[in-house]
Amino acid sequence: MPSASPRRNVTILALSQALMLSSIVLAMTLAAILGSMLAADKALATLPVAAMVIGTALASLPAARMMRRLGRRPGFLLGALLGLAGSAASALALHRADFTLFVIGHVLLGSYQGFANYYRFAAVEAAGPQRASQAIALVVAGGVVAAFAGPQLALWGRDWIAGEAFVGSYLAQSVLSLAALALLAFLRLPRLDVAHAGPARRLAELVRQPALPVAVLGAAVGYAVMIMVMTATPLAILGCGLPGESVTPVIQWHVVGMFAPSFFTGTLIRRHGAPRIMQAGFVLLLGHVLLALSGVEFTHFLSALVLLGVGWNFAFIGGTTLLTQTYRPAEQAKVQAANEFTVFGLVALATLSAGWLYDRFGWFALNLAVVPLLVAALLAAIAIERHLRRAPVA
Repeated sequence: MPSASPRRNVTILALSQALMLSSIVLAMTLAAILGSMLAADKALATLPVAAMVIGTALASLPAARMMRRLGRRPGFLLGALLGLAGSAASALALHRADFTLFVIGHVLLGSYQGFANYYRFAAVEAAGPQRASQAIALVVAGGVVAAFAGPQLALWGRDWIAGEAFVGSYLAQSVLSLAALALLAFLRLPRLDVAHAGPARRLAELVRQPALPVAVLGAAVGYAVMIMVMTATPLAILGCGLPGESVTPVIQWHVVGMFAPSFFTGTLIRRHGAPRIMQAGFVLLLGHVLLALSGVEFTHFLSALVLLGVGWNFAFIGGTTLLTQTYRPAEQAKVQAANEFTVFGLVALATLSAGWLYDRFGWFALNLAVVPLLVAALLAAIAIERHLRRAPVA
């Protein structure tokens, strides 16, 4: 299959990212609240969100193997089909008031994200290593659209079908997957087994590079902290007596904070290096904790969640960029798969614990629980920056 121009491929991937993340943000906005309504045990309210993250982790390894054998486009198309199935299952679950089916639907939605998470790596392949950070950042920036489209579709679809609250929201979500299917059909990238032939080191040898575990740790901690807090936020807002209408703008501006910096994160990484930007991300995430602990008014939630989003952006894009510097072309499939499985495995644990921590100990304790992880990741990023000054990554 002949490859299209790098700009066209990156643009398709960025637009596909916007559609996928709009679908995921819609689910993030509704899943915990609807889970609380459907679950017999309120401690299981965040299980649908956790199921989505588990689906992401479970799909990451088979997605990498499939794309290695068949190419990026078939894998991305299958992912969009899984998203379509997840939306349909979730809508049916709400119609039946079936919590188990609702969880299954979110596993499928997470599997869609598990395939789509390789968009950013495909963008690097399209743009070339010299423009890796900008390509990653541009694809991640597709989430700015999701900040507005996801919550708005959730609200718009609430009463779309009379007597079927939020069923319309998940039907609207299915349209996003259909649009992604149509768009991804125009993607043209070389097959990975052709483009990345050559000698490859074993994964055990690759992991001994100091930069690789730090890259994975940084992305994993940044994502896990972000998702744990974001998952519990709708419950905390309602639990503190704020009106339900407060949830949408808080999540919306949090997602803006996650993705809007992507327009300049790549430039910052080129100028200052990935480890330094990762450090800035962890400092911002620690700043979020301070804001979250300062009060439970609407402005506290809003400002803390915006800072949480910006911190995630720096930590995640910085970690991903550092990861791309640790492997040869022939090694990328297994390194990327190991990275995605590790990152989203930790994210799944964080999401599963979010509902339990909030239900048992409250909002303040949940935020304090992330501090040790952030401090450890910050120290690791400082250490790797010093190491790379002495011995550049091979």
